Amino acid sequence: MNSFRTFILMLVLIVLFVWVGQFLGGQTGMITAFFMALIMNFATYWFSDKIVLMMYRAKEVKQNEATNLYSLVANVSQQAQMPMPKIYMIESPAPNAFATGRSPAHSAVAFTSGILSLLDNRELSGVIAHELSHIKNRDTLISVMAASIAGAIFMLARMAQWAMMFGGMGSRDDNNRGGGMLALVLVIIAPIAAMVIQLAISRAREYVADESAAKISGDPLALANALRKLTEITKRVPMNSNPATAHLFIVNPLKAENLLSLFSTHPPINERIRRLESLTGLHV
Repeated sequence: MNSFRTFILMLVLIVLFVWVGQFLGGQTGMITAFFMALIMNFATYWFSDKIVLMMYRAKEVKQNEATNLYSLVANVSQQAQMPMPKIYMIESPAPNAFATGRSPAHSAVAFTSGILSLLDNRELSGVIAHELSHIKNRDTLISVMAASIAGAIFMLARMAQWAMMFGGMGSRDDNNRGGGMLALVLVIIAPIAAMVIQLAISRAREYVADESAAKISGDPLALANALRKLTEITKRVPMNSNPATAHLFIVNPLKAENLLSLFSTHPPINERIRRLESLTGLHV
């Protein structure tokens, strides 16, 4: 269901881009903005693992440096029928984890020191299964595709703002397409709408990763318990993180819940836990 929702949201984002592009930038402006956004986001996608790992000063650990963690990751990787990812450690008391990489063959999973001291092996295996699911489901690619289209809409809006400032959108053709007032509305609303859709895609992928993790591990309650613990501690110990990378983490590193759900990178924790528990038939 969430995979279908992702497809619909991506389709809506593409339709929004085409409509806004044709209205504000014409065919030439639309194509130019799209390719500029595509190039920037492709570069980010290709080097995303190196960028984010450097940002958090993550250090790669080998088997002899973290025997238990390495064993857990290797076991879950085998269950998921995936190559063993590289393992990184981040020195932070805030408990969290994220996966990155452009493909299963070029992937990494990073853990904070806080999460290793908080969770037991069963719960940690649930977290690992969640992160490997992101890699297996190509969520990095999906997020970059969404970011490319949303970025192109933002660029078109910027182009339109400059055109309006210098009178470039006051021609008869623009009036025939709805006039300057509609253009002004689109310049303001379109980027916000694109961002809301992009964040909705991020939330949908979290649900998919949770479900996939439950199937890989066969133990949905392990991940549910981990999410409950992580959320409780994050309320008291938020992570010093960049908001632009918040969507990567298994729980929002900035705060446990976002009151403005439309602008949240993660779905509500209570709903994630409820869905995981429902997979065992324990939640009514």
